Amino acid sequence: MSSTGTTTAPIALPTEVGVVNVGLPLFAAAVAAQGRPSVQVDWRVPAGGDPVALAALRRLSGPLNEQVDEANAEVFRRLDTGVPMLTGVRPAGEVVPGLSGRTLLHAGPPMGLADAGDPLRRSMRAAVVAEGWAEDVDRADALLARGEITLAPANESGGVVPMATVMGPTTPVWVVELEAGGLSSWAPLGQGSGNVAWFGRDTPEAVERLVLLREAVEPVLAEALRDSGPLDVLSIAAQAVAMGDDVHVRTQAATNLLIKHLLPSLMAAEHPRRVEVARYLSANHLLFLTLAMASARSLTAWAGQVEGSSIVTTMARNGTEFGAKLSGGQEWFRAPAPMVGHALYHPGRGPDDSAPDIGDSAVLELIGLGGAAAAGSPAVGQLVGGLAAAAELTEELGRVCIGRSSRFTLPTFGGRGTPLGVDVRRVVEHGITPKVTTGILHNSDGSGQVGAGVAEAPLGCFRAALLDLDARLTAPKDAHNG
Repeated sequence: MSSTGTTTAPIALPTEVGVVNVGLPLFAAAVAAQGRPSVQVDWRVPAGGDPVALAALRRLSGPLNEQVDEANAEVFRRLDTGVPMLTGVRPAGEVVPGLSGRTLLHAGPPMGLADAGDPLRRSMRAAVVAEGWAEDVDRADALLARGEITLAPANESGGVVPMATVMGPTTPVWVVELEAGGLSSWAPLGQGSGNVAWFGRDTPEAVERLVLLREAVEPVLAEALRDSGPLDVLSIAAQAVAMGDDVHVRTQAATNLLIKHLLPSLMAAEHPRRVEVARYLSANHLLFLTLAMASARSLTAWAGQVEGSSIVTTMARNGTEFGAKLSGGQEWFRAPAPMVGHALYHPGRGPDDSAPDIGDSAVLELIGLGGAAAAGSPAVGQLVGGLAAAAELTEELGRVCIGRSSRFTLPTFGGRGTPLGVDVRRVVEHGITPKVTTGILHNSDGSGQVGAGVAEAPLGCFRAALLDLDARLTAPKDAHNG
C-alpha cells in the first residue's frame, strides 16, 4: 500500500526477453549465447567525436542543409539519368586535350616520378617504348629519370585509366559522348590479361600488346563501331549486373554482350591482323571495364559541374595516394593509398607481395557499380567470404549514399537499386568510406597481378573535403557579415 492509501499492483517481470544492444557487441553475443533474441545496433560516435568535423556537420546538415540537398538532388539526377553513348575508338592524341609531345597520363592525383610505385614505373617504361621514344626499357627509364617525359593525371584531361595503365598520344581510347551534358570522356582500350603493362609489367610481351592495340585492335574496332553506330553503354552494364557482374572485378557478362553487339561488324573486317584481334577479344574478359569507366567518367564530369553539393564525384588512386573531389570543387583531397583487403591471392602469393591500391576505376563505385553492386555478384562473394559478406558491402555503402540507382538493380537483392550518390557528410558522420573492388599488383618484382580484393577508401581525404565544402558555403556569409 502506498502513502496515499492506494494499493499498488505487484511488479510483474516479463517471461520473454529480447535485447537491443547499443555499444559493445559482446553483450548482444552473451544474450544470444543463452538462446534469447538480440539485436546489435551499429552505433558510432558521430565523426568519431572530432569537434571540428562535428561543427561542419552541424552547419551542413542544419542551416545549410536545404541548399546542399537541392544541389545533391541535381547531382543525383545527372548520375542516375545520363545516357553515355559509345561513338568510336580513336588515338588518344586526337581526343585528349593537350596530349602531345612526350606526355604520359596516369591514374589518380598528380604525382612526380620519384613518388611512383614499382608497378606504375614499369608501366611508364613500357609506354615510352611503345610510343617509340626509346628502344628499350632501360633507355626509357633514363628518359624518365632525366625529366624528359611529362607526367599528368588522366582525370584532369577528362578521362580515366585502370590500375597501373600509362598512356601516350598513340594509345587507342574508347570515346564516349554524353549529349545531355554536352561533353565527352574517354578511357584506353583494355590490355587484357597476363603479361601486360597495366598490371605493372615492362616485358617485351607487354610492349607488344600495346603495339597490337594501336596497330590492329584500334582500326578493327573503329571500323566496327562506324558500321554498328553509337551504343548505349550503361544499358549493357545494367543487363550485366542482372547476370552477376559487378562491372569492376567481373565484367564477363558485359564483355560478352558487347562482343555480341559488335560481332556482325567484326566479321566484316578486312584488316590483315583481324585474327589476332579476334584472339585478343576472345581472351579479354575485362574488355568492358574501361568502356564502363569512360561512361562513368562522363556522368561524374556532368555531375561535377553542380556547385555546392556534398556528393563525391572523383575517387582515384595513383598507387601512392588516394584522391577525392566533390561536385563543384577542383581541389584534390589526398591520403595515403590503402592496401587491398578481403583478398583472394594467386597460389604462392600473399599480403607481403601486394602493392597499394591503384587506378581510376573507383569511378565505377560512384555511379552504382563495383562495390555498390557487390550484393549481386558471386565473384565478389568469393573475394569477401560469401554472398552475405558481399551484401554487407552494398548495404554499408547504402548508409552513406543519398539514394538508389533506377538503372542498376539487383534481382538477387530484392530487386533493389544499387546505392548511388556518396554523400561526404554521411561518410564523415558514420566513419564509413566506400569500398572498392579491385585487383592487386606485385609491389616490386614486375610479375603482375597477384590477386584481387576490396580496398577501403581512407577517411582523411573525405574529412578534408567536408571541411572545404563547409568553408566554401560559409565564406560568402562570413564575408558579408564582416
